[in-house]
Amino acid sequence: MSVFSAIFQAIIQGLTEFLPVSSSGHLSLYQHFTGNSGEGALMFSAVLHLGTLVAVFFAFWNIIVALIKEFVLMIKDIFTGKFKWSQMNGERRMIIMIVISTACLIPFYIFKGWFEGIAEDSSIFAEGLCFLYTAALLYMSDKCVKRNKKPKDITTKDAVTVGFFQGVALLPGVSRSGSTITSGLFTGFSRSTAVQYSFILGIPAILGGCLIEVKDAVKAHQASVGFGKCFLGFIVAAVVGLCAIKLVEWLVKSDRFRVFAYYTCGLGVLVILISIIEAIMGHPITIG
Repeated sequence: MSVFSAIFQAIIQGLTEFLPVSSSGHLSLYQHFTGNSGEGALMFSAVLHLGTLVAVFFAFWNIIVALIKEFVLMIKDIFTGKFKWSQMNGERRMIIMIVISTACLIPFYIFKGWFEGIAEDSSIFAEGLCFLYTAALLYMSDKCVKRNKKPKDITTKDAVTVGFFQGVALLPGVSRSGSTITSGLFTGFSRSTAVQYSFILGIPAILGGCLIEVKDAVKAHQASVGFGKCFLGFIVAAVVGLCAIKLVEWLVKSDRFRVFAYYTCGLGVLVILISIIEAIMGHPITIG
């Protein structure tokens, strides 16, 4: 892997992890058009995920610290019998609801092999359809009636709804951030609450994905791409990821989220057309 390739992949990861355009879909396209995932790709991908995780902590440091403090107090109240569901403050309710949303991923684990099969097969037709699905979600999010639910107002039904949409986002081409932000808006979250909930909910998802990639890399005895390139990729992914988070916050608050609907719609149509051409040719188009 060249230094240029390491930087390029880190920029893609940092942008697409948080912009509502699907990191898994873009990674699938990258692997498809280059013909392979490259030496040490799994371990390098794990490093990039750690970089984007750092970006989340930088962007929402105050909220995350408050949630950690509240989590410790909540555990104390549970063991002393003082915990009351009806008297939870905003931070405590957000913690519980994030746990519920994350738990909704468990049933989707049954289809893990199927999701991976779509990303790894020789056709990108399914990815194209998933990009169009993402575009439809993003477009509808700008059209839905905006309400003002704060963390203290989030219900179990809201958490399950967001969790379900996050589960569907395991499909390559379906954006996790786009799905969770738009589903939050659908259930009545304020713009700021939808963004905060989405990105903090992404912490266990990103960390879990990172650990799985490390496990798979070790199992496959995959070689490292080198400390220098990993460190460079980590820094680039973190910086680009932080910028992407700030951009998403601004776009959601200013009602300009539909710009990504146009992008993913155009990309979806293009990918479907290319997949049809490849089917006629009988082989994938590669640039590597």
